[in-house]
Amino acid sequence: LWALGALPDATRARPAPLNSPLPTREEGSFISAARGGKNTKWIIARPPGQTGPLRTVIALHGLDSDAAGVMNLGVEDALAKLPATGKPSIAVVSVDGGNGYWRPRASGEDSGAMVLGELIPMLAGKGLDTSQVAFMGWSMGGYGAMRLASRWGAARTFAICAVSPALYLTYWGAPRDAFDSLDDFRKNSTVNPAELTSIPLRVDCGTGDGFYIATREFVNRLPRQPAGGFEPGGHDADYWRAQLPGELAWLAS
Repeated sequence: LWALGALPDATRARPAPLNSPLPTREEGSFISAARGGKNTKWIIARPPGQTGPLRTVIALHGLDSDAAGVMNLGVEDALAKLPATGKPSIAVVSVDGGNGYWRPRASGEDSGAMVLGELIPMLAGKGLDTSQVAFMGWSMGGYGAMRLASRWGAARTFAICAVSPALYLTYWGAPRDAFDSLDDFRKNSTVNPAELTSIPLRVDCGTGDGFYIATREFVNRLPRQPAGGFEPGGHDADYWRAQLPGELAWLAS
C-alpha cells in the first residue's frame, strides 16, 4: 500500500512497569507529516490501576468522526469492566484520521502511514507495549483496521476487530470521496483474505446494516470463520455500543 523505511526502535519496545498507576485517560496531539501538517489529536484509555506495560489496541474511527467519537462509544467504561486474567491488559488508542479511509490518497494525505509511522512509535513512550498491536475500527475504520493489519503483518499484529466494515461491491455504490478513481477502487476496495489468515480476526455487523451483504460475502471468502458474527442491528452507535464490551474482552483475551 505504501513504502515505509526502517521503523524506529521504539515500535518494538516493551516498557518496564512503572511505580505508580498510569492515568485512565490521556490526551495529546502532534503535527502529522503524513497528513500534510495537520494537527492530529490522540487519546489513550486504560483500565484503572494499571502500572503497565499494557498491550495496545489502535481504534480507528468511521467517516466524519474523530478520536473523541471513538471514546464516546463507551471505551473507558468497557475497559474498567474487563475481567482480571493475570495477563497484561489492553489500552485503547484513538486518533484523528480525517476521511481518507486510512490509506494513501491522491491528495498526498495518508492517515494509515500516520498511524504506522508516527502514532505507534510515539506510544512506546507512554507506558504501552508496541511490540505487537491490535487494530479495531468501525465502518471506514473497520476497513482501515484490516488494511493496516495486513500491512503491519502478523509478527506485529496480535488481533483485528472489524466492526460494520465499509466494504463496497461497486465503485458507483461508494461515496464520492471514498476512492480517487475507478482504478483506485479496483486496487483498494477490498481486503485480501489471504493476508489475514495468520492474524486472529473478529468481524461484527448488524443484519440491518447497509454493509451487511458485502461483509457477509467477505466473511464467506475467508479460509476460516472469524470470531464475532451477525446480529440484529444497524449502522449506528446503539449497535456499536452494545457490541463493544464483548469486542474488548475478546481483544484482551
